[in-house]
Amino acid sequence: MRLTYFLLFNFLVVSAYAQVTTPQPSPRSSITQQVGLTQIEIDYSRPSARGRKVMDGLVRYGDIWRTGANKNTTISFSDPVIIEGQTLAAGKYALYTRPSANQWQVYFYKKNDLGDASSNWEEDQVALTVSASSVYFDPMIETFTISLTNLQSNSATLVLIWEHTLVPISIVVPTESKAQESIDKTLSGEPKAGDYYQAAVYYLQENKDLKKAQSWMETALEMREKPAYWMYRQYALILAERNDKDAALKAVKKSLALAEKAGNKDYVIMNKASIAEWSN
Repeated sequence: MRLTYFLLFNFLVVSAYAQVTTPQPSPRSSITQQVGLTQIEIDYSRPSARGRKVMDGLVRYGDIWRTGANKNTTISFSDPVIIEGQTLAAGKYALYTRPSANQWQVYFYKKNDLGDASSNWEEDQVALTVSASSVYFDPMIETFTISLTNLQSNSATLVLIWEHTLVPISIVVPTESKAQESIDKTLSGEPKAGDYYQAAVYYLQENKDLKKAQSWMETALEMREKPAYWMYRQYALILAERNDKDAALKAVKKSLALAEKAGNKDYVIMNKASIAEWSN
């Protein structure tokens, strides 16, 4: 009898805690992407076509769509950004769309826990609405996908794609103002060699004041007891952009010698290519 009660008790305990685990038909996915100095995070569920018509089928033209499955698709920005030419404040938003054959309305919605908002849509909760053209895409994309592509220091493209439809949405981030603020603040204090180096490289990459970039890089080289090959490499690139090829060759040869000593094959190849180019 005691054995019977013991087995019954264990059956009830196991039954209470047992849970069937199966794959989700629309698995959740997340993206965390640094664009310049701005953090962008996206969280969404990914439905698949499974032989069904998607556009003007599963995704009905003219209706507001949660832009994914299950709970809200959300997107957050750590800084104010510009979406298709319009400003959007930093924050977390639900991403809704109203698809059509050639153009989609894209909504950044303040409430981000509604799921399907078509029945209780509140116009005053729309932080921003933009229009984005849709284009035909080949091959067939089975599973709904959101991505951030064309990553630049100041911009990126938010892409929605499913079946044969691709919708690109431009995003501009405030990298230039944030970087300049950081440079001005740091260099007016007690900057280190690395600070001058980073400021110089940023100015080179963004084609800003190259005379100032050269001065900063020379300060960085002077402050380092043993300047590294990558520092001389960037110094050479600045000089080349300023059309001082003789000085650029001198700097790149220093970078080459240090890279060979350090065993960095990538820098050896790059420096030899630059020497060949600038020697002509």
